[in-house]
Amino acid sequence: MENSDRLAAFLERMKRKGKRLTPQRLAIVQAVLVHGGHPTVEQIHRQILPAYPTTSLATVYKTISLLKEEGEILELEFGERGNRYDGIRPKPHPHMVCTRCGTILDLELSGLEADVARLAREVGFEVESHRLDIFGICPACKQKG
Repeated sequence: MENSDRLAAFLERMKRKGKRLTPQRLAIVQAVLVHGGHPTVEQIHRQILPAYPTTSLATVYKTISLLKEEGEILELEFGERGNRYDGIRPKPHPHMVCTRCGTILDLELSGLEADVARLAREVGFEVESHRLDIFGICPACKQKG
């Protein structure tokens, strides 16, 4: 589903549920769903501030929480480095993470879902979610030395 279709479907769902769709909330949702990377809440906040200077960080956090509840974003927790959000691919998928600059790259790993399902069956485990992160140094940081 294209981002514009996904956004329209999400907004319709929110209207049916009686959720408020303020201009600030809409700007936050759009910023997350079209961001090409894995932004932090603070990055999203900075992105919308020029258009909505009175938007609080709390409003961004509340909207992110709503997006998580609705399955529209994937939250990646990194402890002290903070949480990052993937609005493009909201289902579990592998990532490569640079330990120097924090860059996060999405990976394709064919067969991962099938392997997770097979492993779960073998041990009788009910999988709610999964996460595969590979940590290292990105090409840009390697080049810097």
